[in-house]
Amino acid sequence: RTLSTTLRWSADPWPLPHTPQHLSNTQTPSDIPPPTPIPRPGESKETLRARLVYQSRKRGTLESDLLLSTFARDHLWQMDETELKEYDKLLDEADWDIYYWATEGRTPPERWAKSSVLEKLTIHAKNEGKVVRKMPPL
Repeated sequence: RTLSTTLRWSADPWPLPHTPQHLSNTQTPSDIPPPTPIPRPGESKETLRARLVYQSRKRGTLESDLLLSTFARDHLWQMDETELKEYDKLLDEADWDIYYWATEGRTPPERWAKSSVLEKLTIHAKNEGKVVRKMPPL
């Protein structure tokens, strides 16, 4: 039986975050309009906050789950209703976009350029206190 000695070079199917290949593969096309939020008339501030905690934890990528769930644990309770609604709109964006905007891997689009919530998330992502982060308990 003959074994091939030819090396097959192909793209890594799971590139590491912050590598050029990952940055290019996770770029949201600029011609896609921002997502339209689901209207939730009459939602109380407590219900909004509880929903945002859940949505911060259940994102779809471990990196986003960890970043957003620890941010929600540390900051949601101090936010007023305006900031909570802004954070709700931010969570409608794609996971990798939020992750790279927060870690300053990409420049956020104009609609998020002056966001106080994204600014807080960026500071949280820097983790200047070198806090060991793990998923908060349910």
